[in-house]
Amino acid sequence: MGGRPFDVPIPEEPKAPFPIITEYCDIVCGFGRGSTDLGIPTANVEIEEVPPRMNLLDLGVYFGFAHLEKVDKELTHVNRKDGQKVAYNYGSHLTEENGDLDILPMVLSIGRNPFYGNDFKTIELHILHDFTDNFYGAKVKFNILGHIRQELDYTTKEALIRDINIDIEIARSTLLKKSYLKYKEELRC
Repeated sequence: MGGRPFDVPIPEEPKAPFPIITEYCDIVCGFGRGSTDLGIPTANVEIEEVPPRMNLLDLGVYFGFAHLEKVDKELTHVNRKDGQKVAYNYGSHLTEENGDLDILPMVLSIGRNPFYGNDFKTIELHILHDFTDNFYGAKVKFNILGHIRQELDYTTKEALIRDINIDIEIARSTLLKKSYLKYKEELRC
C-alpha cells in the first residue's frame, strides 16, 4: 500500500521524534466537513492542549493510536463557526460493548487544510472504528508514531478522499506490525 511519490518512508519501528504522546484532550467541533463533506469523520482537538513538540512537526498526515474517555456532563449545544448548532454529548453514547472505549488505530492531520482555504492550523483525528454517534466533548489521549505524507493542496474533493483512504490503509497495516502495536500500551497509563 502507498507508493505515492509524496509518501514518507515508514521505518520498521518508530524513530525520533516519535513516539509523541498527549494527555487527555477535549474533543471540539470543527467545521463538520470530515463527516458531511468527505464521509470521513474526525475528532478535532485544540492545538493548545497537545505537547509543544507536536506543534513542531511538519504539516501533514500522521498515524498512531487513540483512546477515548467519556466526560460526566449533561448534554449541551454550541454553535459551530458556520452557525450550525452542534450537540455536545461528552461521549455518553460510547460503549465498551461496541469497542468504542478500546485503544484504537487512527490517522491524524496536522495542517491548514488548503483545499478548504483555512489560514490556521488544526489537529484532526480520524479514529479507525465505526461509531454510532458523535462524541463532542469527550476526551481523547493519543500518540503519534509516524508520518505518512506532507499536507497537499487538492484540486478535487475526490482526489482528497482517495488519498485519505490510502492514508488510512497505510496506517492500519503499519499499526498491525508488532513493532508499532506495542505502543498501544502507552495509552493505558
